[in-house]
Amino acid sequence: METLSNDITTLRCRIERWPIAGSFRISRGAKTEAVVVVAEISRSGHTGRGECVPYARYGETPEGVLAAILGMQKPLAAGLDRRSLASAMTAGAARNALDCALCDLEAKCGGQRIWTLLNRPAPSPRSTAYTISLGSPEAMAAATARASHRPLLKIKLGGDGDPQRIAAVRKQARESELIVDANESWTPHNLERNLAACEAAGVTLVEQPLPAGNDEALARIRRPIAVCADESVHDRASLDGLRERYDAINIKLDKTGGLTEALAMADAARALRFEVMIGCMVATSLSMAPAMLIAQHARFVDLDGPLLLARDRDDGLRYDGSTVYPPDVALWG
Repeated sequence: METLSNDITTLRCRIERWPIAGSFRISRGAKTEAVVVVAEISRSGHTGRGECVPYARYGETPEGVLAAILGMQKPLAAGLDRRSLASAMTAGAARNALDCALCDLEAKCGGQRIWTLLNRPAPSPRSTAYTISLGSPEAMAAATARASHRPLLKIKLGGDGDPQRIAAVRKQARESELIVDANESWTPHNLERNLAACEAAGVTLVEQPLPAGNDEALARIRRPIAVCADESVHDRASLDGLRERYDAINIKLDKTGGLTEALAMADAARALRFEVMIGCMVATSLSMAPAMLIAQHARFVDLDGPLLLARDRDDGLRYDGSTVYPPDVALWG
């Protein structure tokens, strides 16, 4: 725990490690724990909390994110709020933790839930996807069989052998809606073959098949199913260039730099007729809670991070099967 304080504001920040139940594998590798950074901002007897997940894909480390958060002590002491945070920090995990902490603090100081303060509808329960990690077709089929009762499954793919993987998954989940996340692992050479395999398996959506910055082929082919941008989209500024290549966008608060930008981005995306997906990193319920506001109008909800952990934090979100409920005030907002 590191703390910086003065008479007005106390800022605490710490790195936490949460074991994953088993392991979690995508095309870029596997991990056995979720490493998160938690920011706590205290003023006038109230404390707001926010959690983020530093992402190496974007050059972030837990130590670097911790330092970036603690570096905002003076602006916070001078009255920095979530409305001016975007002009003081670049988008990313550090800003997300602070933005969500400031939202939580504003709600507590105002004695209202955050959605009331933001003039948004109160969140209702939503059905979330459940993720099947990348593995051999046999291993993924076995994992799918255990989760086949869930209405929406998100299947991690990894390039070579993906037609066999998705076919094996579909045999074990005949009733579930399937979405796929390739995590930039496909190439222009196998793109159409892999999309055709997903179409044959009744997949509804394919997420980020090609590497960000090398996805021009998506504009030149017939897309038999919807394709969703993840690594290719970050905030509102990145939306306009996607319309010929993608049909949907995945909003993650660690990319947008917090709930404030994520809400504005969701509004802008719908105006451009993108389908909206709300996604997450593997993290605790404190990361998921703000995303529940985006989930209310998202076509796809992927907020299963806590379900992949060996345990969640106290006062975590309630999950009833695949149904996730809005946060209690003890958790956030």
